This record gives sequence, C-alpha cells and structure tokens, in this order.
Amino acid sequence: MPRHLRNQRSHRVARAVTLFVVGAFALVAAGAAAAYLDLKQQIGVSDVSGLVRGPTPSADPDDPFTGRSLNILVLGTDLRGGENTEIAGAGDGGMRSDTTMLVHVSGDRRRIEVVSIPRDSLVEIPSCNLPDGTESGASYGMFNSAFTIGGGAEEDLTYAAACTISTVQALTGVTITNHMVVKMDGVVEVVDALGGVRMCLPEPLVQDPDYGRFELPAGEQTLDGREAIGYLRARHGTGLGLDQGSDLTRITRQQAFVDALVRQVLDQNLVTDSPRLYRTIQAVLRAISADPGLADPGALAGLAFSIRNIDPADIVFTELPVVAAPTDANRVVWTDEAAVIWDRIAADEPPPGTEPPSPSSGAGGGSAGSSSSPGDDGPGAGGGGGTTPSNTPSSSPSPSLLPGVCAD
Repeated sequence: MPRHLRNQRSHRVARAVTLFVVGAFALVAAGAAAAYLDLKQQIGVSDVSGLVRGPTPSADPDDPFTGRSLNILVLGTDLRGGENTEIAGAGDGGMRSDTTMLVHVSGDRRRIEVVSIPRDSLVEIPSCNLPDGTESGASYGMFNSAFTIGGGAEEDLTYAAACTISTVQALTGVTITNHMVVKMDGVVEVVDALGGVRMCLPEPLVQDPDYGRFELPAGEQTLDGREAIGYLRARHGTGLGLDQGSDLTRITRQQAFVDALVRQVLDQNLVTDSPRLYRTIQAVLRAISADPGLADPGALAGLAFSIRNIDPADIVFTELPVVAAPTDANRVVWTDEAAVIWDRIAADEPPPGTEPPSPSSGAGGGSAGSSSSPGDDGPGAGGGGGTTPSNTPSSSPSPSLLPGVCAD
C-alpha cells in the first residue's frame, strides 16, 4: 500500500484513539458516582501478579502511570463458549490468542508505538504456571499456543495472559507493564452499539465451509456485530486474499475494518454524543479483561489526561519483520531486525524518523517527537503516523482489491 494511504489510515486511527480516550476521561471526570461504579463493575480483573516469569514492573501506589513508560499487551482471544461458540463453532479444542499487539507509551507521553505479533510465529515458549497449580514445560511452537498452554484445561484467561506475557518478555526483553484481553463476543456488542460498520468490498468474500459458512457480497454494506466478527476472523476461502490462508493478509483485512470503523466513529462525532458514548464505553468495558491498573476507570482517566496532547503523527504502527519459517512455509519466524525494534522499545527510544529535532534545527524544526521529509505526508499535510515496513513471506492483496471505507 502506498505510504500516503498508510499515513492517512494511521492518522484516522490515531485521532479516534485519542478522541475516545479523552472522551472516556471526560465521562469519568464529570460524571456521577453511579456511572463510575457501573463502568467499573463491567471490567473483568485479570491479576497476573506472581504468575509471570521474569521482571515485573514496580507499582507506584499514588499514580502507577506517572513518570514511566508503559508496555501494554493487548490480546484478542477466540475463547469458545456461550455466544463465542455460536459465532465461531466449537473449534478444535482450546482457546488461543487471535491477535496480539504491544502498545508502547513513552515515559514523556509524547509518542505511542504499536507492534503487532503474528499468531503464526514459531517461537520458544517458556515454562508457565498453570491453573491447577502445576507448571508447563518449555516448548517450541506457534506464538498463540502460549495462550492455550497457560489457560490449561480450565481455559483461565488470567493464566493464559500470564503465559503469553512471560513468552513476550522472554522473546523480546521488554517488560510488560499492563495487559488486556479482548473477548470475541464483546466485539459483536461494540459494533452493534455503533449501529454497525459501513464498508465497501471490491469483491465477494466466501469462507471455506470447513471453517464455518460465512460470505459477504461485493459492494457497499453495513456489517452488524455478527457479520463483523465473521469478517474479522475469516482466513480460508476466496476473495480479499483468503485464498492465501495467511494470518498476515488477515491482518491487512482487519486494518481495513478498523479504518472503516474509525471513520464512522469520527463521522458520528461519538465523543460529543453522551448517550451513545456511554453505551459504547459500556460495551467496550464488558468486552475486555484487564490487569488491576487498567481495570480502574480512575487510572484510565489519568492515563487519558497524560496522553491528551500526543500528536497523531507521533503514533506509529510498526510491523514486525518476519520471513517464512524454514521448517514450515505456513509459519513465520522473526528476522534479526526484530531485536532492534524490541531493544528500542525497552530503552523507551523513538522509532527512526520520529526523533525530536536537535537544538541546532532552529524554531522551525517541527514539534517534538515528529518529523517529515519531502514527499511524505507530514502533520501539516493531513497525514499521520508512519508504518515501518516488514519482510513478509506472502504478499498482501493488491491495493485495488482491499476492502475499505465507502466513498460519499
């Protein structure tokens, strides 16, 4: 995808994230105690204290976020049971993490970097604590199996998150300060609270019946919650890159959905629509299970306040560099360049090209933490955050075949 299109997408996502967080802060700060308590009761608490192997972040009882960088691991899960089973079928046993992102918030609150970890990555998984009081052995396998191993037969989300955190820390050297697990059925409620998501598909999407019957026609349509989760989960079939059966092409389709959703949130001016904002926040909070720090709306409000002035150009989406695994063409392994990304994040350093200007650059050097070069979409040109390129084993669908927002 051309860089200027990626920048436009990143810019819209960044604006929506900033608006939504600030809106949540305003709701908590201005609202009644009843609203605060109601929202707090919606969040599942997943305390991994004592379960994670490796370093653990120190806690500041006054303000756990002030003065330090944050590394928030966001996990989407295909946990079956209840509504999830109706949506995705019984599955082949065990829950897995479906999407994993590490969100780094700099200590000075001037930038955010998001790194997606492909679920098909072959990695070393360390020994993990299990819900029955035993420990798993170290193993080598797909990254998302760490979630399954940790959850055990009980499919415990807290232990599953702990094992995934342990794996990420062992692989990257980055200390995870916070985490949240997004439950699949919760996405349905969020989309429905927004009134659906309007998308335009350049060609039909037909999922392989072996993975559950699901299809969408070409053209403009509004996806309700169940259709949205079907679209997000589709991986095998025909249309929109499904024929490749790749998690990397699915990431591309998911980004297109996020782009359309963000456009709709902005067009609806959700943050100023208090009733709809409240319903949406309720749906979001019911969809997640988070560590005690993030499960406190007061703490979230403090974080929202601290990042309120981040320029959208300083929210960067970094793709992890991968290549096809030598032992399995359907799996990927990280390249040596991945270590550079993790070392930079661990050191709380900015991505290349986003370093603050040096004093010698003068007053016209731009805002701290952002930069633009000739031919790029800088903040003044309506562009936004950047996307670091990656080495991928399979190509993404042609830009002309990418789903996206509808032209008005």
